[in-house]
Amino acid sequence: MTLSTHVLDTGRGRPAAGVPVRLDRYERDTWRPLAQDVTDDDGRLGDLPAPEAGTYRLRFGTGPYFAATGTQTFYPEVSVVFAISDPGEHHHVPLLVSPYGYSTYRGS
Repeated sequence: MTLSTHVLDTGRGRPAAGVPVRLDRYERDTWRPLAQDVTDDDGRLGDLPAPEAGTYRLRFGTGPYFAATGTQTFYPEVSVVFAISDPGEHHHVPLLVSPYGYSTYRGS
């Protein structure tokens, strides 16, 4: 199974490069960090480790990203919690973000 994400800055109409992203897994009533990186020039981060079924969280450092662009934001961090039931499938979790809003969905 593979896990990837893509961050798009809808306020600027372009990919969000340099967004810190952390992947955590929920185990025994606590979050365990699995990986941490930043989005590339196209706003993408691919092949994150999520080898089995379970509950995961992607934490996006939107505060540092917007600060680097000189933009104030209401959301200094966006957390997306999702469940993987079929580890054999590819899971893509895009984030559309602006200084005062965000949305996400399961992509392909």
